[in-house]
Amino acid sequence: MSLLRITVGPFSYRARFEEQAAPATCAAFRKLLPYQQRIIHARWSGEACWIPLGDFQLGVDYENHTSHPSRGDLLFYPGGISETEILFPYGSACFASKMGQLAGNHFLTIIDGHEQLAAMGRMVLWEGAQPIRFEAD
Repeated sequence: MSLLRITVGPFSYRARFEEQAAPATCAAFRKLLPYQQRIIHARWSGEACWIPLGDFQLGVDYENHTSHPSRGDLLFYPGGISETEILFPYGSACFASKMGQLAGNHFLTIIDGHEQLAAMGRMVLWEGAQPIRFEAD
């Protein structure tokens, strides 16, 4: 399974696991499926939403990590100087926290639904936390 369905409120996306570049993150996240959380707007990362995960440990280290994801490139931050989280950029973003710039593992790429990303970001910004679900496609 290399494809995934992501639903944020009324928006639906198809995403591809980045198995070659982030094999450990993809394998560990796959074990959580179906996975549900709440997504909120990012405070320091620009046009992005995030799923704060506190001290949750996925059991992975850095791989394929970046601070400058493209629109629709989801990052998993394994924790360290800031809390564990998933970053979901819907526009221009530079991954950061109150501790400063961070780098996360690029493990999912949106392949269908890009035209909905900006509307999803605005909805989360102005309407608050939304349910998010990751499931096999």
